[in-house]
Amino acid sequence: MEIIIFITLAVALVLIFLGRSRLQQPDTLEERLAQFGTLERPPTLEEIEMSQPFSERILLPVLRAVAQFTSRFTPRQSMESVQHQLDLAGNPYNWGPMEFLGVRAIVFVLFVALAGLVFVAGKLPATQKFLVAGSSVAGGFLLPTLFLRSKISRRQKSIVRSLPDALDLLTICVEAGLGFDAAMAKVAEKWEDELSMAFTRVIQEIQLGKLRREALRDMADRMEVPDMSTFVAAIIQADQLGVSIARVLRIQSDQMRVRRRQRAEEQARAATLKILPPVVFLIFPAILVVLLGPAVITFKNMQGVFSF
Repeated sequence: MEIIIFITLAVALVLIFLGRSRLQQPDTLEERLAQFGTLERPPTLEEIEMSQPFSERILLPVLRAVAQFTSRFTPRQSMESVQHQLDLAGNPYNWGPMEFLGVRAIVFVLFVALAGLVFVAGKLPATQKFLVAGSSVAGGFLLPTLFLRSKISRRQKSIVRSLPDALDLLTICVEAGLGFDAAMAKVAEKWEDELSMAFTRVIQEIQLGKLRREALRDMADRMEVPDMSTFVAAIIQADQLGVSIARVLRIQSDQMRVRRRQRAEEQARAATLKILPPVVFLIFPAILVVLLGPAVITFKNMQGVFSF
């Protein structure tokens, strides 16, 4: 019972911290002007400071201080690896590598503190205390990493799911006479998902002077999706060799739809194997109880009558 309470408290603290650390969206210019227009006097620095959300006033400075302290002992290669993982996850909550390391350090300290509380005040055997302490330390270190990996997996699945439709729209726009960059802008305007945000970033990088092939390669590196890597390689090769981009897009669109149909068929075949454990361990016992329960009761009563 104490172990269950400890796990519940740890998960609740982590969820509260992650919820508070999420930055709120800034107000629009009109709302700020209206707010300042209704004031009779200019606000003081203290009032401006207190008007900010709790996450920006308290949590974010603490997080940055912990992140700066942690980054001193983190190798540069590890920082680059964390940045790459954050790029794959879509930079959740606008975190950088320092902020993520700070979050991991705070979560680790919270889990260690709860483990120490259970170890000192808990009425558990010594073996269970050491087990709880070890699992808490491992969970505090691995939980932010697992959270980041789940974000990466969710983003990659979203990109794979929306890529065929985006290629269809790209093909239609290019065949209608738009350039490739303008077609990407149309796709970015059409949807609001991970792929459209990636296209928007590519367009912004091209407008800032980055070469198209470099922007597309960087986009593929920030996704690590095989279908997207194939698409980017085909576009870069068509651009270098002077091949019609509309024709390449048409071929890529057809191939992406074939791959999506193959993935759907593969998942349909795997569904029969995935459904076996719940059927065997959950549905069949319930059916046996419903069907054989009355028969067993009747047979038992008949034995009592015959023995009498």
